[in-house]
Amino acid sequence: MTAWIEVMFSVLANRQNQWVFMVCALFGSLIALIGAARGTLGFAAWLDRICCGPKTTMLVTWIMGIVIFVDDYLNIMTISTCMKKLTDKNKIPRETISYIIDSTGAPVCALLPFSTWAVFFANLFCSENGVPQLGLGDPLQTFCHVIPYIFYAIAAIILVPLFCYDALPKLGRMKAAYERVRQTGNVYSPESKELNLEEEKEWADASNMTGNLWDFLIPIGVLTGGAIMMEDLLQAVMAAIAVCFILYIPRGKMTVCKYCDLMMHGFCNMIPTVAIIFFAFFMQQAMTDIGIAEYAIESMEPYMDSSVFPVIVFLTVASLTFSTGSCWGVTAVVSPVMLPMAVSLEADLLLTMGAIVSGAVLGSHACFYSDATVLTSSCCNIQNMDHALSQLPYAIMATVFSAVGYLVCGLAL
Repeated sequence: MTAWIEVMFSVLANRQNQWVFMVCALFGSLIALIGAARGTLGFAAWLDRICCGPKTTMLVTWIMGIVIFVDDYLNIMTISTCMKKLTDKNKIPRETISYIIDSTGAPVCALLPFSTWAVFFANLFCSENGVPQLGLGDPLQTFCHVIPYIFYAIAAIILVPLFCYDALPKLGRMKAAYERVRQTGNVYSPESKELNLEEEKEWADASNMTGNLWDFLIPIGVLTGGAIMMEDLLQAVMAAIAVCFILYIPRGKMTVCKYCDLMMHGFCNMIPTVAIIFFAFFMQQAMTDIGIAEYAIESMEPYMDSSVFPVIVFLTVASLTFSTGSCWGVTAVVSPVMLPMAVSLEADLLLTMGAIVSGAVLGSHACFYSDATVLTSSCCNIQNMDHALSQLPYAIMATVFSAVGYLVCGLAL
């Protein structure tokens, strides 16, 4: 019991974890302010002219996921706010929008050299012996050479438009979700109804109202631009909330008292999400403390061979991130072991680095209690397991494609 309590307080005291909690909670405040100013209504009305049906709506969601590439949290929270009302109008299950958003969160961030993921992995890899000796330039330039080998992220993104245009079948819980919509018209499961009571009331009250597109675009533009320029999503969220004050109060959209009430209300709405993310971090720290990553690496080491090394690395990192939910934590433990091993085996280093990133992306995308999975289900107002299990068949497809890719490339390179 003492060890569990120590882990709990270490998770709470971790500055990076505190940063995540505050980003999520303050984003709830921002969503509440934009919604009360009817900015979301204005943006939805504008998008309604582009989204002519379910397939177009899903494709627009996918494109927006690619465009907002700076950070996976920013991607998830912004797109769910933008698209949820439209997907509901077009009778698209919430399981589908959560799958699309999650598939364009970490996968897109891992493939673009301007994201938080790229910065993390570029510096992680270039601190290991053998990587700077490749002579590919600075860390980000080196990471650009790794991008073509991040097979899981590529597969996850490509599968989405195939899903949207019915080139892929609806499987498992996703099939059940579409059957539920066909029979009852409900876009979310009965278990998720309590998560949508307040939102349903707000949308019913706003049914005869119109919104201004700029009341949405200006705060979200400040949020996205601030995240790029300040390189800190927390500061960007705070700046967007401040812009809402300047934009809404002088125009009579709300009073100062209402603004403060909405900030607190939105903040409190995200407390369940923060609590779930806390317990996800708690489990990640517990897995790290018992040494599961080191144990798995030591178990696999005797079976390493240069030709199959990349696929073994991918499956090992994928298994660890899927079981622990710690994407960056596992890779920070694995990279100092796997990369020197790749050098000693004369395995392809770029392919090995791509395999490590792919395994991390799989964990973020598919783990039932990773922070990205929990945040996506929360922002889409559905039960976490509805989202996690409905997207699992498509994550397995991407995993199989990736494993075959690493096996073939390992034999060929």
